[in-house]
Amino acid sequence: MPRHIDITVPDLTGRRAVVTGASDGMGLGIAERLAAAGAQVVMPVRNRAKGERAADRIRRAVPGADVELQALDLSSLDSVAALADTLVADGRPVHLLVNNAGVMTPPERQATADGFELQFGTNHLGHFALTARLLPLLRAGRARVTSQISIAARSGRINWDDLNWERGYHGQRAYSQSKIAFGLFGLELDRRSRAAGWGITSNLSHPGVAPTSLLAARPELGRDTDTPAVRLIRWLSARGILLGTVATAQLPALTAATGEPGVLYGPSGPGHLGGPPAPQRLYPTLRSEAEAARVWETSERLTGAAFPTRS
Repeated sequence: MPRHIDITVPDLTGRRAVVTGASDGMGLGIAERLAAAGAQVVMPVRNRAKGERAADRIRRAVPGADVELQALDLSSLDSVAALADTLVADGRPVHLLVNNAGVMTPPERQATADGFELQFGTNHLGHFALTARLLPLLRAGRARVTSQISIAARSGRINWDDLNWERGYHGQRAYSQSKIAFGLFGLELDRRSRAAGWGITSNLSHPGVAPTSLLAARPELGRDTDTPAVRLIRWLSARGILLGTVATAQLPALTAATGEPGVLYGPSGPGHLGGPPAPQRLYPTLRSEAEAARVWETSERLTGAAFPTRS
């Protein structure tokens, strides 16, 4: 597979972008590319020291880059509300929201500060609440919202009888559920915005498979060493076999950020594991509007973060 895949990011001068998970990996790369295109980039981070290092890297790579750190722990709805309150009080419109951050497959069940299964609570509910609370700024900026899902969303289902996996936790199935729910939300956001005249657009991206930090050693997730899967992914990626790299994995989200609404973007190579970004056929798990509406209404109830019922 070609190793030098890239895209052109259009001029974003005067635009404000919020990128979650921008302290490392794909999120850092996305934030750097948006800054290089002229955007003012807000980087909400959980670890301030790590965020400072990431911001310094962007400033070194992009002289004059306008980046701003804010505090955010997506596994805490109070933290989500605090960030949203800060940005809304600041009053500047948001033109791009890239919901990129995530956690993947803790070997044992963990819970968020609010008692939700960690992956469902962080990957989906935290981003749902953030988007809802930022809606005034998103409307003011006629924003594009891009939500980063996963190839894992192409299979599995939402465990409606046990959303929080309190009876028989399975890390991979819970991860798939979180990304299916998140994808259904992203598509429903575009539909509801068009119906209610909110003026924002929404779409999805997935990075394919690449050696990002998701499967790497994460002691806070109960994973003290790299998984065998991430070691294999690194080996294949380094040799250009099927998979992408961290640099190519960020391209679908960058494409989606200025691409068509209501579309899933991902790598176009074999199995959609790597390759240049392109629109993709929606996974069967993401096609039910009834399921999307159920996810939306359940998420409003669980988070207490409600979208308006009319324009």
